[in-house]
Amino acid sequence: MTERKRWLAFYLLCAGEFMIVIDTTIINVALPSIQADLKFSESSLVWVVNAYMVTYGGFLLLGGRLGDLYGNRRWFLLGTALFTVASLVCGLSNTQWLLVSARAIQGLGGAAVSAIALSLIMNLFSETADRAKAMGIFGFICAGGGSVGVLAGGFLTGALSWHWVFLVNLPIGALVCALCLTLLSPDPKPTVKRQLDVAGAITATLSSMLAIYGIVNGTYALLLVAAILLAIFLVIESRVKDPLMPLRMFRVRSVAVSNVIGVLWAAAMFAWFFISALYMQLVLGYTPMQIGLAFLPSNLIMAAFSIGLSAKIVMRFGLKPPIAIGMLLAGVGLGLFAIAPNGGSFLIHVLPGMLLLGIGCGMALNPVMLAAMSDVEPSESGLASGVVNTSFMMGGALGLAALASLAEAKGYHAAFAVGALFAFVAALITSLLDAQTSPAAADSSGAH
Repeated sequence: MTERKRWLAFYLLCAGEFMIVIDTTIINVALPSIQADLKFSESSLVWVVNAYMVTYGGFLLLGGRLGDLYGNRRWFLLGTALFTVASLVCGLSNTQWLLVSARAIQGLGGAAVSAIALSLIMNLFSETADRAKAMGIFGFICAGGGSVGVLAGGFLTGALSWHWVFLVNLPIGALVCALCLTLLSPDPKPTVKRQLDVAGAITATLSSMLAIYGIVNGTYALLLVAAILLAIFLVIESRVKDPLMPLRMFRVRSVAVSNVIGVLWAAAMFAWFFISALYMQLVLGYTPMQIGLAFLPSNLIMAAFSIGLSAKIVMRFGLKPPIAIGMLLAGVGLGLFAIAPNGGSFLIHVLPGMLLLGIGCGMALNPVMLAAMSDVEPSESGLASGVVNTSFMMGGALGLAALASLAEAKGYHAAFAVGALFAFVAALITSLLDAQTSPAAADSSGAH
């Protein structure tokens, strides 16, 4: 493969991931409009987000394993196509069940794209310098997609309708599919035969879905069933030859602690995006475009951390300080939202919280990912990354379900306060980390 084609293939993979990243933030600004149009209750509206997150998180590890078994190019193309078709169905939805069902299918496609894109990028670049450059750009794309998503969501919802936050994926998805076969090298034949952990994927996904549904609806029997399924999943993973989530990873202290921090981080951050969008529109009376602009400062700050600022901080101070300080700042930001009055102003009651959350999230995210991989063998760094990514998605889904239900029962202020508590607990747990990293390792962490 020529150097030019290699980088074109890389930008193609970035475009596929960019589409997935946009979708995670573009939807938040449109949620109040979707709620009004399709008559969602506040707790059921959570499923517009959670249907995606549960299938995305549940199949993230499986998506990567399917790529290993049956070819990364093939599954990247299939995932992109599935995500694009599901986006079309979302955009044309006129009922709650159709939208939620299509969002779940979007999650399946998104899991395949995200899990395989990183693997393909690692295969494209073997030189350390090229790989670091590529991963830095990929990290910027991921963070920048969040900024584009909130602005695009505000513009499309305000100028056209909420349907267009999904339809905008169609040209991107079609272009990626069209170029995939010409720019990506054919899949090599696998040298080692592996078994697919179907039982693990089914039990893990069902467990998380039932847990979220039980939290949203206050159904304790479902929470018990979810716990039983989780126990079955752990038994399966301890015995199957090729487990979906190897439990031995959690014997590594940094992996175990990082995953707990990741769950709490995601629970607080997903709730921030979801609840603050509703708060600004329904309490403060913001238009969709104003909501998009309100999120922009925090997204730009997070993008700045992704393209190198976070790596510089880790190189200077190690892993623990940026995680602890970042989570503390995020907790204070959520705390400011918790005490904001109903008639608050943007400059006094919204912007400070947004800035603190942007700094806190941007500062903590990359070190958490790096800590999860700092004590594992290089050959298993991708697996460790996949495990902590899954924890992020599951923590986000469960936390969002709990806090959205709390917001409906007790109000937005209570939900923000509990979200702040999640962040503060994550900061406290950081003391259990003893991982350090070298400047070279930190430099490559700007990618994640």
